[in-house]
Parts: sequence; C-alpha cells; structure tokens
Amino acid sequence: VSESAEGETASQPDIRKLGDALRERMEIRSLSITGLFVLAAFYTLYFAREFFLPIILAVLLDFLLSPLIRGLRRARIPEPLGAALVIIALLGTAGAAVYGLVDPAREWAAKLPVSMREAEDRLRKLRTPVEQVSKTAEQVEQATQVNDEAKTPEVVVRGPSLTERLFGTTQALVAGFVEVIILLYFLLAAGDLFLQKLIKVLPQFRDKKKAVTIARETEASISTYLVTITLVNLMLGLAVAGVMYLLGMPNPLLWGALAALVEFIPYLGATALVAVLALAGLVTFDQIGQALLVPAAYLGVNILQSQFISPL
Repeated sequence: VSESAEGETASQPDIRKLGDALRERMEIRSLSITGLFVLAAFYTLYFAREFFLPIILAVLLDFLLSPLIRGLRRARIPEPLGAALVIIALLGTAGAAVYGLVDPAREWAAKLPVSMREAEDRLRKLRTPVEQVSKTAEQVEQATQVNDEAKTPEVVVRGPSLTERLFGTTQALVAGFVEVIILLYFLLAAGDLFLQKLIKVLPQFRDKKKAVTIARETEASISTYLVTITLVNLMLGLAVAGVMYLLGMPNPLLWGALAALVEFIPYLGATALVAVLALAGLVTFDQIGQALLVPAAYLGVNILQSQFISPL
C-alpha cells in the first residue's frame, strides 16, 4: 500500500511549480501590455503635439503666475480682472523687449545674403584641403569602378523652399502663442475653482487637507523652478552680452537676448546659437582666429552655466 501511494504522489504534478509558471507568464504579459501602452502614449503625444503643447505651456504658466493672482485677490481685485492685468503686463514686457531688439535683428537679416557670401569666401581657405581630399577619394572610387556598369538614375526630391518653411513656421508659432494666451487667461481667471471642486468630492476632512497641501506644494515647486531657470537664463544673457561687448561684436544686447532665449531649448538651442555666432564672427572680423573666438567664448560661458550654476 505504501509503495502504491508513493507512486501516485510521484505521478501528481507539483502545484507550486505550476503556479510559478503561471505567475511568470502573467508578469511577461503585464510587461508587454505596459510597453505597448507606453509606445502608444508616445505615439499619440507625438502626432497630437500641436494640441497638447499649448495646453502644457498654459498649465505651466498658470503654476508660475497663480501666486500673483492670489496676491491681487487679497488686494480685493477679482480673479478675472487680475488675470487680465497680469497677461497685459506679460505681453507688454515681451513687446517692449521685442521692440528694442527688432531693429538690430532686422539689420542682421537684411545683410544676411552678403554675410553668407563673405563667410564662404573666408572659409574657402580652410575648405581647400578638405575638398582636395574629397576629390582624391572620388577619383580613387571612380578608378575602381567598372566602366561598363550602367549608372543608376538618381531621383531628386525637392522639398519646400526656405521661404515656405519660415512662413509656415511663423504661422504655427503665432497660432500656438494665441492659444496659450487664451488658455492661460481662463486658467488664471478660474483661480482655485478646480481645487475647490476636487475638495468637495473628497469625503473626509483629512483627504481635503492633504489635497490642498499637495496642490500648494506642487504649485510652489514648479513656480520656484521656472523662476529660477528664468533668472539663470537672464544672467547668462547678460554675461554673453558682456563677453560680446568685450570681443567687439556689434549689438551685444541682441546676442545676449538670443542666448537667454535659446537656453529654454535644451542642447539644440545652444548648438544653433554657436553656428549663428560663428557666422557673425566670420562676417565681423577679418582674422579667422578672432572670428572663431566669438562662438568659443559663448560656448565657454554656456558650459560654465550648465555644469556649475544650473546644478546648484
């Protein structure tokens, strides 16, 4: 009897191993579903960026400016009027800054074609050795090819012109700016309406208090971060303007303002400004070394700011 019982026990499956196998399969399935959900979320955000981006910018600016609206409310100014005053002040400050810099920017834009030709002429000395190496490589490649081979026809796809791209980009920027301003006004004018509705839904007083604390801490953290980043970028702009003045660049305030603006675009903004300053240096100075000192000086100030000041 004992031998038969042992045989039956050995023939039965191990329930624990079966449970472990099912659990592993469920974990793999859960990871797969999570990965697909993340990819779908990124896919949706990418193709709907024109819809989501103004909303995100308006919400961030709402976090930044809400303390001002509450201060005006304590001064017996209602939220809709306070929101209008804050937005008018914001637009006025931005308009004054643009008005002060529009003439230097227009001057540089007017002489851009001539500047490009001058920069190309001055870079030709540096490009000559590289072009010789490229021609030698092409001659070697042509010598190794068989003469009887038929050349593959090349298809050239012409994209939109520079004017079309700039015009389309300007239209999109203006439309997005108007959307952000309208959304920002309604968010600021609403005040704490959404928070009040959330508090009414929560059943317990402890949860209501926790929701208010979380909302205030989130708002304070985002507002402090945005104010700090803006101040750091403004200080960077002043430093770049001072360096451009010492190097003898015309319109140093224009370059300082551009440096402050492009810092809001991580990596790509600084890279684009390095190229623009290199072009401006080549147009302004006759010596190539002195011209390249302009983008190198900006790059040094930018590295100092990004590696030491911003982390602090």
